[in-house]
Amino acid sequence: MTRGPVRDAVRVPALVRPRRLVAGDRVGIVAPAGPVPQAMLEAGLDVLRDWGLDPVVAPHVLDDHPSGYLAGADQARADDLRDAWCDPALAAVICARGGYGTQRMADLLDWDAMRQATPKAFLGYSDITVLHEAFASRLGVATLHGPMPGTPAFLADTAGREHLRRTLFTPEEVLALHAPAARALVPGRAAGVTLGGCLSLLASDLGTRSGRPSAAGGILLLEDTGEEAYRLDRFLTQLLRAGWLDGVAAVALGSWLGCGPADDVRALLLDRLGPLGVPILDNLGFGHCVPSLTIPLGVPAVLDTTTATLTADLPALT
Repeated sequence: MTRGPVRDAVRVPALVRPRRLVAGDRVGIVAPAGPVPQAMLEAGLDVLRDWGLDPVVAPHVLDDHPSGYLAGADQARADDLRDAWCDPALAAVICARGGYGTQRMADLLDWDAMRQATPKAFLGYSDITVLHEAFASRLGVATLHGPMPGTPAFLADTAGREHLRRTLFTPEEVLALHAPAARALVPGRAAGVTLGGCLSLLASDLGTRSGRPSAAGGILLLEDTGEEAYRLDRFLTQLLRAGWLDGVAAVALGSWLGCGPADDVRALLLDRLGPLGVPILDNLGFGHCVPSLTIPLGVPAVLDTTTATLTADLPALT
């Protein structure tokens, strides 16, 4: 296919980009969602220390909760995130892991106080999608969708860790994102501001105070894990029926680990998203996979299925 003109992105705005990290920076570690295994977290923090960072673990990260699936009480998790974001001594806030629970604490955050703080790098994925959306809609701050230090994947993913390190310290070196298996589902080229994350969380965020009203004009990134085909269908259909996907400029698809045979998932995604009539790039290699790319959210970019790349116009961090 001949490369056509770039579509204009007119609605999803570019967001404020925090500064990059340098050796010696202190970074806050928070747990907005599920419980964090201490030994695994310590191993991940050792990686950050090897990068020259000084990780500061928030007070409630290793708390227990009667549910067994939350990293402590909702308000405690919210307080940890607020305090880390508002602490001028910290250069970044890094989520230890995903799981479930971010939705329970998102509206307990002191957004007024956080709005007064200097923006800083914020990292996470999976359940953290809720916070990516909230940081965009409430704070106007660009964030990073990438590997988290309290997870098995972080420790196993040498290539993903290196890509994250470069994104944090030398982001101009990783403007163009590509994975060997990436290919077009719907060919084309389009410009827009990146947004998205975990499909099930985006669907669950509809109508909340933290979710944005539309993905119009944006390059939407989608991935998920452990969801059967009919559930993926349900999430996509909900976004379509709500009009949230109307006017989206392009779609980039990540991993679908544990969601069924790859060909079946691909057929479903094409069935639901193909009628949008926008470029769709499959297998870009982000989310619940190894290796996993770090994707900047809230930055202007171009998705090109001919080169199978998503290329940011600007570095993720200044």
